[in-house]
Amino acid sequence: MQRQTLLLTLPHHPYFCLPESVGHYYEWPEHGVTRGAGALNNFSIHYVVSGKGYVESDGIVHKLEAGQAFLYFPLQRQRYYSDKEEPWDIRWIHFYGNVLQDYMLRLELQQSQLWTLRQSDRWMDAHEALLSEAESFRMLRPHRLSALTYELLTIFVEQAAPVRDAKSGSSSHRILELLPKMQREACEPFLLETWAREAGVTPYYFCKLFRSVMEMTPMDFITRCRLQTAKQWLLERQEASIGQIAKEAGYPSASYFNKRFMAHEGMTPTAYRQLYTAAR
Repeated sequence: MQRQTLLLTLPHHPYFCLPESVGHYYEWPEHGVTRGAGALNNFSIHYVVSGKGYVESDGIVHKLEAGQAFLYFPLQRQRYYSDKEEPWDIRWIHFYGNVLQDYMLRLELQQSQLWTLRQSDRWMDAHEALLSEAESFRMLRPHRLSALTYELLTIFVEQAAPVRDAKSGSSSHRILELLPKMQREACEPFLLETWAREAGVTPYYFCKLFRSVMEMTPMDFITRCRLQTAKQWLLERQEASIGQIAKEAGYPSASYFNKRFMAHEGMTPTAYRQLYTAAR
């Protein structure tokens, strides 16, 4: 069985956090998700109410049972699925916010992907309230959606403890810790040696680790982050020229920016601006 609501993503909003989607799956042994690195630019929490399932991370398959949860940061590779014989009953939320990254890092939630909720009743009650709100009103009451999402997140922060054997001490963990900073500084000149030094490895090994974790090169990741920023600026800064946005997003020329934008989005920056400005 599936209960889920997909919500409109708002590029401009005054809220700390908002849900992108929220759902509850049960009696569905076929449930499974595989997403490549960079596919989703939001956070997600999945909580196992009963049954069991699996999360694959860094080449290791972790079994999750009732009372456990998994958390993904934006742009991470994702692979998880239900057990066929004992399918999980799972509640989940995908959420986003303009300052959410700093908040999550400040609380060191990147330290583990797998968690145990000490007292799960409050989290499930809050999740049901959010899911019911989304089902009944969708985006009609965004202030209510934001408040319920924040409640769900703070209960998680209060009640969740990392699964110790899943806490990564591997070299790949160094890459995951650097991703938020790389995303924030993507529009600055990219210096491979600087990032390798931050990770404590050689440039060659940094590239090898990064490709292993993210399934793309460091420069591919930087390009995606730059384009994401540029897309936001195209809509927010109507007075800025394409050339100005290209330069501030880290591109040496407007023509090269146009080429990269076209390759990723299937349209020019000008067409993108016109299309989405007209849609608002």
